[in-house]
Amino acid sequence: MAQLTYRESVSLAIAQAMRKDPKVFFIGEDVGAAGGVFKATVGLLDEFGKDRVMDTPISEQAILGAAMGAAMAGLRPIAEIMFSDFLAVCWDIVANQIAKTRYMSDGQINIPLVIRTANGGGSKFGAQHSQSLENWSMMIPGLKVVAPSSPGDVLGLMNSAVNDPDPVIFYEHKSLYASKEELESTELSIPLGQSNILHEGSDITIIGLALMAQRAKKAAIELKEKHNINAKVIDLRTLVPLDLQSIKSAINETGLAMTVEENPRLCGWGAEISSLITEHCFSNLKGPVTRLTTPMYRYQALIY
Repeated sequence: MAQLTYRESVSLAIAQAMRKDPKVFFIGEDVGAAGGVFKATVGLLDEFGKDRVMDTPISEQAILGAAMGAAMAGLRPIAEIMFSDFLAVCWDIVANQIAKTRYMSDGQINIPLVIRTANGGGSKFGAQHSQSLENWSMMIPGLKVVAPSSPGDVLGLMNSAVNDPDPVIFYEHKSLYASKEELESTELSIPLGQSNILHEGSDITIIGLALMAQRAKKAAIELKEKHNINAKVIDLRTLVPLDLQSIKSAINETGLAMTVEENPRLCGWGAEISSLITEHCFSNLKGPVTRLTTPMYRYQALIY
Protein backbone atom coordinates (compact mmCIF):
# COMPACT_ATOMS: atom_id res chain seq x y z
CA MET A 1 0.00 0.00 0.00
CA ALA A 2 1.16 3.53 -0.76
CA GLN A 3 -0.36 6.78 0.47
CA LEU A 4 -0.05 9.59 -2.04
CA THR A 5 -1.28 13.14 -2.16
CA TYR A 6 -2.85 14.45 -5.34
CA ARG A 7 0.24 16.64 -5.99
CA GLU A 8 2.62 13.73 -5.39
CA SER A 9 0.64 11.63 -7.86
CA VAL A 10 1.09 14.32 -10.53
CA SER A 11 4.88 14.17 -10.19
CA LEU A 12 4.87 10.37 -10.07
CA ALA A 13 2.58 10.09 -13.11
CA ILE A 14 4.88 12.30 -15.18
CA ALA A 15 7.97 10.42 -13.98
CA GLN A 16 6.41 7.07 -14.85
CA ALA A 17 5.62 8.27 -18.36
CA MET A 18 9.15 9.61 -18.85
CA ARG A 19 10.76 6.41 -17.55
CA LYS A 20 8.74 4.27 -19.93
CA ASP A 21 9.18 6.36 -23.07
CA PRO A 22 12.25 8.47 -23.94
CA LYS A 23 10.08 10.48 -26.35
CA VAL A 24 8.17 11.99 -23.41
CA PHE A 25 9.49 15.31 -22.11
CA PHE A 26 8.10 18.01 -19.82
CA ILE A 27 8.01 21.73 -20.53
CA GLY A 28 6.61 24.74 -18.71
CA GLU A 29 7.22 27.78 -16.55
CA ASP A 30 9.03 27.06 -13.25
CA VAL A 31 8.40 23.31 -13.59
CA GLY A 32 12.02 22.26 -13.11
CA ALA A 33 14.23 23.88 -10.48
CA ALA A 34 11.27 25.36 -8.61
CA GLY A 35 9.27 22.13 -8.72
CA GLY A 36 6.18 23.95 -9.98
CA VAL A 37 4.24 26.76 -8.35
CA PHE A 38 2.08 24.12 -6.62
CA LYS A 39 5.09 21.85 -5.91
CA ALA A 40 3.52 19.17 -8.10
CA THR A 41 6.66 18.52 -10.18
CA VAL A 42 9.32 18.30 -7.46
CA GLY A 43 12.19 15.92 -8.27
CA LEU A 44 11.64 15.65 -12.02
CA LEU A 45 14.58 17.88 -12.97
CA ASP A 46 16.93 15.93 -10.68
CA GLU A 47 15.93 12.61 -12.23
CA PHE A 48 15.66 13.51 -15.90
CA GLY A 49 17.84 16.59 -16.38
CA LYS A 50 17.30 19.84 -18.21
CA ASP A 51 17.10 18.19 -21.65
CA ARG A 52 13.81 16.51 -20.70
CA VAL A 53 12.47 18.89 -18.02
CA MET A 54 12.57 22.34 -19.57
CA ASP A 55 11.94 25.60 -17.74
CA THR A 56 10.60 28.25 -20.11
CA PRO A 57 10.15 32.01 -20.16
CA ILE A 58 6.77 33.41 -19.12
CA SER A 59 5.10 32.82 -22.49
CA GLU A 60 2.16 30.46 -22.86
CA GLN A 61 2.35 30.83 -26.64
CA ALA A 62 5.99 29.74 -26.64
CA ILE A 63 5.29 26.76 -24.35
CA LEU A 64 2.47 25.37 -26.48
CA GLY A 65 4.00 26.38 -29.78
CA ALA A 66 7.15 24.43 -28.95
CA ALA A 67 5.15 21.50 -27.58
CA MET A 68 2.97 21.36 -30.69
CA GLY A 69 5.99 21.36 -32.99
CA ALA A 70 7.66 18.62 -30.96
CA ALA A 71 4.50 16.49 -31.07
CA MET A 72 4.27 16.94 -34.84
CA ALA A 73 7.89 15.73 -35.08
CA GLY A 74 7.14 12.50 -33.20
CA LEU A 75 7.80 13.35 -29.55
CA ARG A 76 5.22 13.13 -26.74
CA PRO A 77 5.35 16.41 -24.79
CA ILE A 78 3.67 17.14 -21.49
CA ALA A 79 3.26 20.92 -21.32
CA GLU A 80 2.18 22.89 -18.27
CA ILE A 81 0.08 26.05 -18.36
CA MET A 82 0.41 27.21 -14.76
CA PHE A 83 -3.22 28.33 -14.28
CA SER A 84 -6.06 27.23 -16.54
CA ASP A 85 -7.08 30.89 -16.82
CA PHE A 86 -3.87 31.48 -18.80
CA LEU A 87 -5.17 29.25 -21.58
CA ALA A 88 -6.88 32.44 -22.74
CA VAL A 89 -3.44 33.81 -23.63
CA CYS A 90 -2.67 30.92 -26.00
CA TRP A 91 -6.18 29.85 -26.99
CA ASP A 92 -5.54 30.33 -30.71
CA ILE A 93 -2.77 27.71 -30.58
CA VAL A 94 -5.01 25.31 -28.61
CA ALA A 95 -8.30 25.73 -30.45
CA ASN A 96 -7.19 26.63 -33.98
CA GLN A 97 -3.89 24.80 -34.35
CA ILE A 98 -3.41 21.88 -31.94
CA ALA A 99 -7.03 20.75 -32.08
CA LYS A 100 -7.34 20.92 -35.87
CA THR A 101 -4.02 19.56 -37.17
CA ARG A 102 -5.10 15.94 -37.54
CA TYR A 103 -8.24 16.98 -39.44
CA MET A 104 -6.45 19.50 -41.66
CA SER A 105 -3.68 17.00 -42.49
CA ASP A 106 -6.26 14.32 -43.37
CA GLY A 107 -4.99 12.14 -40.54
CA GLN A 108 -1.35 12.31 -41.59
CA ILE A 109 -0.23 14.23 -38.50
CA ASN A 110 -1.20 13.45 -34.91
CA ILE A 111 -0.58 15.70 -31.93
CA PRO A 112 0.16 13.38 -28.95
CA LEU A 113 0.32 16.27 -26.48
CA VAL A 114 -0.85 16.54 -22.87
CA ILE A 115 -1.56 20.07 -21.61
CA ARG A 116 -1.54 20.07 -17.80
CA THR A 117 -3.11 22.99 -15.99
CA ALA A 118 -4.31 23.95 -12.51
CA ASN A 119 -8.04 24.58 -12.52
CA GLY A 120 -10.83 25.70 -10.21
CA GLY A 121 -11.37 28.03 -7.27
CA GLY A 122 -11.35 27.92 -3.50
CA SER A 123 -7.62 28.58 -3.06
CA LYS A 124 -7.66 32.39 -2.73
CA PHE A 125 -5.79 33.15 -5.95
CA GLY A 126 -8.10 35.89 -7.18
CA ALA A 127 -10.80 36.00 -9.83
CA GLN A 128 -8.43 35.74 -12.82
CA HIS A 129 -6.68 32.69 -11.30
CA SER A 130 -9.67 30.76 -9.97
CA GLN A 131 -11.94 29.85 -12.85
CA SER A 132 -13.17 26.39 -13.77
CA LEU A 133 -12.75 26.24 -17.53
CA GLU A 134 -13.46 22.71 -18.69
CA ASN A 135 -16.27 24.08 -20.87
CA TRP A 136 -13.85 26.09 -22.96
CA SER A 137 -12.12 22.96 -24.22
CA MET A 138 -15.09 20.58 -24.15
CA MET A 139 -16.69 22.28 -27.14
CA ILE A 140 -13.59 22.31 -29.36
CA PRO A 141 -13.53 19.35 -31.81
CA GLY A 142 -10.24 17.49 -31.63
CA LEU A 143 -9.51 17.97 -27.93
CA LYS A 144 -9.92 15.40 -25.15
CA VAL A 145 -10.76 16.73 -21.70
CA VAL A 146 -9.74 15.09 -18.41
CA ALA A 147 -10.36 16.22 -14.80
CA PRO A 148 -9.27 13.71 -12.11
CA SER A 149 -10.71 13.84 -8.59
CA SER A 150 -8.23 11.63 -6.70
CA PRO A 151 -4.53 10.69 -6.64
CA GLY A 152 -5.28 7.29 -8.16
CA ASP A 153 -7.22 8.88 -10.98
CA VAL A 154 -4.34 11.27 -11.65
CA LEU A 155 -2.00 8.30 -12.11
CA GLY A 156 -4.37 6.21 -14.22
CA LEU A 157 -5.68 9.01 -16.42
CA MET A 158 -2.26 10.58 -17.01
CA ASN A 159 -0.98 7.21 -18.20
CA SER A 160 -3.78 7.04 -20.77
CA ALA A 161 -3.47 10.70 -21.72
CA VAL A 162 0.27 10.46 -22.48
CA ASN A 163 -0.29 7.40 -24.65
CA ASP A 164 -3.24 8.91 -26.54
CA PRO A 165 -2.58 9.96 -30.15
CA ASP A 166 -4.65 13.12 -29.73
CA PRO A 167 -4.19 16.30 -27.66
CA VAL A 168 -5.52 16.05 -24.10
CA ILE A 169 -6.16 18.92 -21.70
CA PHE A 170 -5.55 17.62 -18.19
CA TYR A 171 -7.30 19.79 -15.60
CA GLU A 172 -5.89 19.36 -12.08
CA HIS A 173 -7.96 20.98 -9.34
CA LYS A 174 -5.94 23.29 -7.11
CA SER A 175 -8.07 22.53 -4.05
CA LEU A 176 -7.33 18.79 -4.39
CA TYR A 177 -3.52 18.95 -4.38
CA ALA A 178 -3.30 18.21 -0.63
CA SER A 179 -5.89 15.39 -0.67
CA LYS A 180 -4.61 11.87 0.07
CA GLU A 181 -5.46 8.33 -1.00
CA GLU A 182 -4.24 4.85 -0.07
CA LEU A 183 -3.34 2.95 -3.24
CA GLU A 184 -2.66 -0.76 -3.56
CA SER A 185 -0.57 -0.05 -6.66
CA THR A 186 0.86 3.03 -8.30
CA GLU A 187 0.99 1.35 -11.72
CA LEU A 188 -2.47 2.33 -12.90
CA SER A 189 -4.17 2.86 -16.24
CA ILE A 190 -7.71 4.24 -16.55
CA PRO A 191 -9.16 4.49 -20.07
CA LEU A 192 -10.29 7.93 -21.13
CA GLY A 193 -14.08 7.95 -21.21
CA GLN A 194 -14.58 5.62 -18.22
CA SER A 195 -16.46 7.22 -15.33
CA ASN A 196 -16.38 6.04 -11.71
CA ILE A 197 -19.12 5.33 -9.18
CA LEU A 198 -18.09 7.06 -5.94
CA HIS A 199 -21.24 6.14 -3.99
CA GLU A 200 -23.99 3.63 -4.67
CA GLY A 201 -27.67 4.54 -4.43
CA SER A 202 -31.04 4.03 -6.07
CA ASP A 203 -33.00 7.22 -5.26
CA ILE A 204 -31.16 9.86 -7.31
CA THR A 205 -28.06 10.14 -9.52
CA ILE A 206 -25.63 12.98 -8.75
CA ILE A 207 -23.06 13.69 -11.46
CA GLY A 208 -19.87 15.59 -10.64
CA LEU A 209 -16.35 16.27 -11.83
CA ALA A 210 -13.04 16.78 -9.99
CA LEU A 211 -13.61 18.64 -6.69
CA MET A 212 -17.37 18.63 -7.18
CA ALA A 213 -17.39 14.84 -7.49
CA GLN A 214 -15.73 14.54 -4.09
CA ARG A 215 -18.16 17.04 -2.57
CA ALA A 216 -21.06 15.15 -4.11
CA LYS A 217 -19.79 11.97 -2.46
CA LYS A 218 -19.63 13.74 0.92
CA ALA A 219 -23.18 15.02 0.40
CA ALA A 220 -24.40 11.53 -0.52
CA ILE A 221 -23.02 10.10 2.71
CA GLU A 222 -24.79 12.83 4.67
CA LEU A 223 -28.04 12.26 2.77
CA LYS A 224 -27.93 8.59 3.71
CA GLU A 225 -27.10 9.17 7.37
CA LYS A 226 -29.50 12.05 8.04
CA HIS A 227 -32.37 11.55 5.58
CA ASN A 228 -32.16 7.91 4.44
CA ILE A 229 -31.81 9.07 0.83
CA ASN A 230 -29.65 6.78 -1.28
CA ALA A 231 -27.77 8.81 -3.89
CA LYS A 232 -25.62 7.32 -6.62
CA VAL A 233 -22.63 9.56 -7.32
CA ILE A 234 -20.90 9.44 -10.71
CA ASP A 235 -17.46 10.97 -11.10
CA LEU A 236 -17.24 11.66 -14.84
CA ARG A 237 -13.41 11.81 -14.86
CA THR A 238 -13.46 12.86 -18.51
CA LEU A 239 -15.81 15.14 -20.42
CA VAL A 240 -14.40 14.15 -23.80
CA PRO A 241 -14.83 11.28 -24.37
CA LEU A 242 -17.96 11.12 -22.20
CA ASP A 243 -19.17 7.91 -20.56
CA LEU A 244 -22.76 8.30 -21.71
CA GLN A 245 -23.59 4.63 -21.22
CA SER A 246 -22.90 4.76 -17.48
CA ILE A 247 -24.96 7.93 -17.15
CA LYS A 248 -27.88 6.34 -18.98
CA SER A 249 -27.73 3.19 -16.86
CA ALA A 250 -27.72 5.19 -13.64
CA ILE A 251 -30.61 7.47 -14.66
CA ASN A 252 -32.72 4.57 -15.87
CA GLU A 253 -32.23 3.02 -12.42
CA THR A 254 -32.86 6.07 -10.22
CA GLY A 255 -35.19 8.18 -12.38
CA LEU A 256 -33.78 11.45 -10.99
CA ALA A 257 -30.61 13.34 -11.85
CA MET A 258 -28.58 16.30 -10.62
CA THR A 259 -25.37 17.74 -12.04
CA VAL A 260 -22.95 19.54 -9.73
CA GLU A 261 -20.67 21.97 -11.56
CA GLU A 262 -18.08 24.48 -10.44
CA ASN A 263 -18.52 26.20 -13.79
CA PRO A 264 -20.87 29.15 -14.24
CA ARG A 265 -24.38 28.03 -15.09
CA LEU A 266 -24.58 29.51 -18.59
CA CYS A 267 -23.47 26.85 -21.11
CA GLY A 268 -21.99 24.60 -18.41
CA TRP A 269 -21.13 20.96 -19.06
CA GLY A 270 -24.16 20.01 -16.99
CA ALA A 271 -26.39 21.61 -19.61
CA GLU A 272 -25.04 19.22 -22.24
CA ILE A 273 -25.47 16.24 -19.94
CA SER A 274 -28.99 17.36 -19.02
CA SER A 275 -29.79 17.49 -22.71
CA LEU A 276 -28.39 14.01 -23.27
CA ILE A 277 -30.32 12.61 -20.31
CA THR A 278 -33.54 14.12 -21.61
CA GLU A 279 -32.85 12.74 -25.08
CA HIS A 280 -31.91 9.21 -24.03
CA CYS A 281 -33.74 8.63 -20.72
CA PHE A 282 -36.92 10.71 -20.98
CA SER A 283 -39.35 7.84 -20.45
CA ASN A 284 -37.59 6.82 -17.23
CA LEU A 285 -37.30 10.29 -15.69
CA LYS A 286 -39.48 11.03 -12.66
CA GLY A 287 -38.77 14.76 -12.86
CA PRO A 288 -36.58 17.36 -14.57
CA VAL A 289 -32.80 17.23 -14.33
CA THR A 290 -31.52 19.65 -11.67
CA ARG A 291 -28.31 21.64 -12.08
CA LEU A 292 -26.28 23.00 -9.15
CA THR A 293 -23.73 25.52 -10.41
CA THR A 294 -21.71 28.59 -9.60
CA PRO A 295 -24.20 31.50 -9.78
CA MET A 296 -24.07 34.11 -12.52
CA TYR A 297 -26.02 36.96 -10.98
CA ARG A 298 -25.59 39.38 -13.87
CA TYR A 299 -27.19 36.89 -16.26
CA GLN A 300 -30.00 35.56 -14.07
CA ALA A 301 -32.59 37.40 -16.13
CA LEU A 302 -31.37 35.57 -19.25
CA ILE A 303 -31.64 32.19 -17.55
CA TYR A 304 -34.87 32.50 -15.64
